[in-house]
Amino acid sequence: MKWTRIASFFLLLNLSIAWSAGALNIVVVGLFSGQAVLTINNQQHLLKVGKTSPEGVKLISATSRSAVLEVDGVQQKYLLGEHISSHFKPPVAQPMVSIWPTNGMYVTTGSVNGFSVDFLVDTGASTIALNAATAKRLGLDYLNGKEIKVRTASEIETAYEVTLDKVQIGDIKLTNVRAMVLDGPEPSQALLGMTFLGQLNINQTGKRMDLKKKF
Repeated sequence: MKWTRIASFFLLLNLSIAWSAGALNIVVVGLFSGQAVLTINNQQHLLKVGKTSPEGVKLISATSRSAVLEVDGVQQKYLLGEHISSHFKPPVAQPMVSIWPTNGMYVTTGSVNGFSVDFLVDTGASTIALNAATAKRLGLDYLNGKEIKVRTASEIETAYEVTLDKVQIGDIKLTNVRAMVLDGPEPSQALLGMTFLGQLNINQTGKRMDLKKKF
């Protein structure tokens, strides 16, 4: 198909980008479902989703209104009609942590306020949950927190809401994370719940779980 014929179906999107990883000048000149026409350093390419140009630009997704491009592991969405100066630098790639299961459970070592903690990744837990012994080891004055009642597997127990200054897994760092402390021996292992996980993108590739901070 000739480019002139393709262009008749497209609206133009002029994006001139200078990537910090190299002198790539990218212009998105056409968009439609699943494909995009790009001019990269004055070379024109028709890319389908999942394909990468010889210059290393990968098309992640495309519609008639926008495209998501990936360069050097950094993804960014471009809206139809959006203009970016030649001095634009892409956002710093967000850190990612990969976890493999142990006996069917995803366990990882992280830290709370600088102290090491072994976490069980639990998307079913609404918050990070700690037992009393762990909270005391971390120096948390949890008894001054708001008292709540929580249902465990065996009974209803007393818990206290706390705010953790910093929680870190690998290179992923979050601050002011809400958690609860159960005033007893449960949970036997700290639960990494949704007050932390909800701020991440979670992807499953086979048995591997990838955690990545949202932009």
